[in-house]
Amino acid sequence: MLIFESQRQARGQTRRLLVMFGVAIVLLVLAVNAALALAWGLTWSFWIPGGFSLPRYFVEVNTAVTVLYVFGGWWVETSRLSHGGGGTLARLLGARPAQPSGIEAEQRLCNIVDEMAIASGMHPPAIMVLARKDAINAFAAGWDESDSVVVVTEGALEHLTRDELQGLVAHELSHIREGDTRLNMRLVGMVFGLELLYRLGQDLFEPDERDRRPAPALLGLALMAAGWLGWVAGHALQAAVARQREYLADARALQWTRSRDAIGGVLRKIAIQQDKTTQPRMGSMVQHMLLVGTEAGALAAWFDPHPPLKERIRRIYGRHMPPLPLGRPAEETAPPPPTPAPRAEDAAAWTLQ
Repeated sequence: MLIFESQRQARGQTRRLLVMFGVAIVLLVLAVNAALALAWGLTWSFWIPGGFSLPRYFVEVNTAVTVLYVFGGWWVETSRLSHGGGGTLARLLGARPAQPSGIEAEQRLCNIVDEMAIASGMHPPAIMVLARKDAINAFAAGWDESDSVVVVTEGALEHLTRDELQGLVAHELSHIREGDTRLNMRLVGMVFGLELLYRLGQDLFEPDERDRRPAPALLGLALMAAGWLGWVAGHALQAAVARQREYLADARALQWTRSRDAIGGVLRKIAIQQDKTTQPRMGSMVQHMLLVGTEAGALAAWFDPHPPLKERIRRIYGRHMPPLPLGRPAEETAPPPPTPAPRAEDAAAWTLQ
């Protein structure tokens, strides 16, 4: 895997996809104006003698309302997500702070996070654990390094070796350093804004108390159609952006650990785990932040923000690799041998010295 070339390609793809996001908004504005013009003609203008005509400032008002809803929803949602930092989001999902003083595996995790923070030149993030999660997974959250958090499942602590846990932590630290968590929050806000436009049309299309649809119902249906197309385009582009950032984080993990088997071993163990069982869902709001997605179904593949595991593994090793069995070597799981008590003559000799 050419590390720096992969990083350059991922950043370039992300910039192009963000430009496509802007193009999608422009196309959405055009679709809204076209749909509303058709609805206006069907409800009024087509039946009046003198030909089809639009009201004054029709296009200007529609464009302003569309942009207001999209960017207003974007601002409202990102403002809501910004309160409390990454720890608040982690607690909503059931995570708890790591307990290095009482649990050996979590002490090892805290040591690894400190080591990888030094290797990456970052401030160590807060560390949390998702209890009762047997699947190997993790995510990073937060707007910047000051309020960032790395969350790891208990399954990762149980099944990963120390080197593999280093690769997993390095992957999540890359998301924080590269601003991926902040970017993902903003993309969530953008999609929320596109969804607001659909909801506006839904409200206009709703029947009244007597189950009769008002005159603007056709306008509402037009807004629903345009808003739904915008929502689909937004989710597809959001997933495409996230996929490129996953490739970049994999390359960063390889760079910081200097081992293909670190992040590669994690993904290979996840591959065998996915073959045996379906990962439990962890909430739609963090699907794009997870190391691997937990959504199932044919439709989820269209909007999956993660590249296929086989392709990620192939990029790391340069060839296809088989899955790895779960678990850690015996020397990592065995307790340290007890320290022998000093012999009486040794203690006496030490005292005389």
